Amino acid sequence: MIRNLDSLLSNSASSLDRLARELALAALDEVIAASDPVKAVNRKVRLDGQHLLVENDRYDLGKFEKVFVVGAGKASAQMAYAVETILEDRITDGVVNVPRNTIAKVSTDRIKLNEASHPLPDESGVAGALKMKELLTEAKKGDLVICLISGGGSALMPLPSEGLTLEDKLSVTRQLLMTGANINELNTVRKHLSRIKGGWLAKSVDAQILTLILSDVVGDPLDVIASGPTSPDSTTFEDAISVLRKYGLFEKAPKSIQKVLTAGRDGRIAETPKPDDPVFLHVRNYVLFNNRLACEAALAYLRKRGITTEILSTTVEGESNQVGMVLGSIAKEMAVWNRPIAKPAALIAGGETTVTVRGKGVGGRNQEVALGAALRLSAVEGAAVASIGTDGVDGPTDAAGAIVDSKTIARSEAVGMNAREFLLDNNSYNFFNKLGDLIFTGPTATNVNDVTVMIALPSDIKRLSAKS
Repeated sequence: MIRNLDSLLSNSASSLDRLARELALAALDEVIAASDPVKAVNRKVRLDGQHLLVENDRYDLGKFEKVFVVGAGKASAQMAYAVETILEDRITDGVVNVPRNTIAKVSTDRIKLNEASHPLPDESGVAGALKMKELLTEAKKGDLVICLISGGGSALMPLPSEGLTLEDKLSVTRQLLMTGANINELNTVRKHLSRIKGGWLAKSVDAQILTLILSDVVGDPLDVIASGPTSPDSTTFEDAISVLRKYGLFEKAPKSIQKVLTAGRDGRIAETPKPDDPVFLHVRNYVLFNNRLACEAALAYLRKRGITTEILSTTVEGESNQVGMVLGSIAKEMAVWNRPIAKPAALIAGGETTVTVRGKGVGGRNQEVALGAALRLSAVEGAAVASIGTDGVDGPTDAAGAIVDSKTIARSEAVGMNAREFLLDNNSYNFFNKLGDLIFTGPTATNVNDVTVMIALPSDIKRLSAKS
């Protein structure tokens, strides 16, 4: 939940702005609560006698000799806890890679939680991935493998292809992150430099596989979420090369990377498993929670508070600062002209934008969205825009995001800050830190993309429904 709520509300210049901030932040708290991985698993997975029920499917546990659990992601520790609570001693063994400093919140007996690094992988992640591969050599036909996947799983489950080192992959990952490459492009490359991503985990197992997923990718493409370890891959080595060439990185990549990708393109290394591979006949992938459901939680809350609310989109992508300006313009349109919906009004946008780093500052996607929005909200009382990453970590910062209102630009100018200059320098963190408008939640142990809430209130508003 939002840790600095009181200070964020105290930054309001009027009671109307304070109410707009309160509504936006309370809606985001609802998003975080609804995205809890334990709740997500328990909503869709349960035990009925000896049958495991996943959504509308039933699996007779009496038919499986052994049950193994593997996986990785920001939500994987909580997911492992939920699954072990459901299955208890029916689990034979398990290994799950989790972000550092998350295992203190949960405890598992059968499933080993291995701490590793994110967003850049480390050797601990490699060691955990190797343990998973070793464990799954025991999984035979007649056994069950439950794979737990969530956002961040690609970095947390690294296993470089033969002939590559982790540092080789790290160098390419760093470069792609700096260019503003989106998650689809990033994972297209990662899948073709891995022994476990892009369907290779499924390819190595003869057992029945059930994959439980919390999606952090717009549109929930199974082969992109955590680079799709149990999903058929829709991309090719040629696609991976094209991504690197698009950003001028192929010739800059380590020679070992160039060699592997070229060999794959030329057919000298096996392509990732495709949809017609028979291995996927014994694989079922289930998306338990995603950005759409997170946005719907905010929608339900705001409507309960008496606000006319709609979801603008759950597929928002693009350059963060530009998206922010568009969303800020829409919030201003609501505030000034009562459209596209009439006040008291709220619009919710979900997805994941990208930051192309051109400056020397510090910030994240959601902080740039908020700063872009602030440039469009000047002198419009009763309007606020708040944006967060649901994982609680926005870019390389300790903030989840930021909030702005009609007085943000005036407040920044009063302390000698030029918002446009900070935006051009990718320095949104320091901009909002000086204003006290960063949103802090701490790591939330989940990840279902980003959510932005836009609020516009009439000046004569009398009463709203009580907080739920």
